[in-house]
Amino acid sequence: MSQDRFPDKKIHLGVFFQGVNHTTIWSDPSSGSQIDFETFRRIVTTAERGLFDAFFLGEGLRLREQDGRILDLDIAGRPDAIGQLAALAGITRHIGLVATQNITYNEPADLARKLSGLDLLSGGRAGWNAVTTDNAWTGANFRRGGFADHALRYERAGEFLALARQIWDSWSENAIAASSHSSAWLTPDSVRSIRADTDHFRVSITPTLPRSPQEHPVIFQAGDSPAGRDFAAAHAEVIFSRHGTDFDEASKFADDIRARLRAAGRPEDDIKILPGTQIVLAEKESEVQDKARWVLESQITGPTALSLVGQVWGLDLSDRDPDGPLPSEDPAPSPISGTRGAQRDGQDRIEIARAWRELAEAKNLTLRQVAIETSHRSGFAGTPGQVADELTRWVRQGASDGFNISPYLVPTGLDEIVDWLIPELQERNSYRTEYTGSTLREHLGLRPPLTRR
Repeated sequence: MSQDRFPDKKIHLGVFFQGVNHTTIWSDPSSGSQIDFETFRRIVTTAERGLFDAFFLGEGLRLREQDGRILDLDIAGRPDAIGQLAALAGITRHIGLVATQNITYNEPADLARKLSGLDLLSGGRAGWNAVTTDNAWTGANFRRGGFADHALRYERAGEFLALARQIWDSWSENAIAASSHSSAWLTPDSVRSIRADTDHFRVSITPTLPRSPQEHPVIFQAGDSPAGRDFAAAHAEVIFSRHGTDFDEASKFADDIRARLRAAGRPEDDIKILPGTQIVLAEKESEVQDKARWVLESQITGPTALSLVGQVWGLDLSDRDPDGPLPSEDPAPSPISGTRGAQRDGQDRIEIARAWRELAEAKNLTLRQVAIETSHRSGFAGTPGQVADELTRWVRQGASDGFNISPYLVPTGLDEIVDWLIPELQERNSYRTEYTGSTLREHLGLRPPLTRR
């Protein structure tokens, strides 16, 4: 057994309330609304009861489509992230509030002010998942339209973040009068105007908001390409990674990020790595396999399986039997459309179909069973004690700093984690027993913002 590299390290947990997806089991009778405020209230207060670091909202700028039609099998219809989180700030005291906001289709002065407002309203608990988009399909709804080349979007993102940080730094620490007896509410010359003319932006602004108790919103990033990893090493404070299942892959990713941090002149622990994951718990070991299978089969229903396979074949399969065979005809040789997400974007349809047919023949699988077997799975299943041991191993051996959990049921999906798993983690001294700070930056154990050191 490998030796613990960080034997006293505590696990950081976030809850990821996804945007458009088919992995939330909306068809279960216990599932709640994806839009009503009560759902958001229930999840965030449960997470805060479980001493989570952050509540993380995913957001998309356009609904996913297939064959030119809105894909009605997905969870969709989410209200604006910053609006939702501002409302949740008023009913919570500790938990961080992280908004996914797109760099490609926003402007620095406007978005920096919105995020600063959330940070102030929450008392220093805001985070920003700074995502980039390079596809024309999303961009069609925006005046700039089109898209940015993959490398160019990170260049734009770097300039965007630099300007946002200038805006957040524009008020001096003692800008606001400390006493009602002062001659003016705002100290003279305490606010600096920002003027910038870069390759991507032209900014002329005198910012209107002071810094929060944590000074800047915490910057999250989720890119996994070499350019995305370099961008994170230069700018991010937390990485929301996709390596939440395979320990060896997660360890390689974490070591790579640490090396990139050193190359960027930052301490190798300057970024917290939180893989996205799903956790399925059963009280008895004999129940684990059945429950995990129920979750997976509930996520990939017959209609969803037909849609997923139809995306590969480039055909509308909605009139087929999901419990029948894969299509006998070959798919069109064109690349797979990215309108359903990036998981198979641009891959070779013919090659995927060949591999799936071989799998179906070898295991005698139906179309739906192939869709289940080939689905991207990320997570842990076991008894609370088993999962607590595994999460502790990941963090203490350096594969991650914690996890961003996507509940498979909303809003009740965190209940078992908070009631069963958290006590097991606390017994192992691998999870906090109380909040010891008031800001998201303090919860995560982060240093001051890069421009404030």
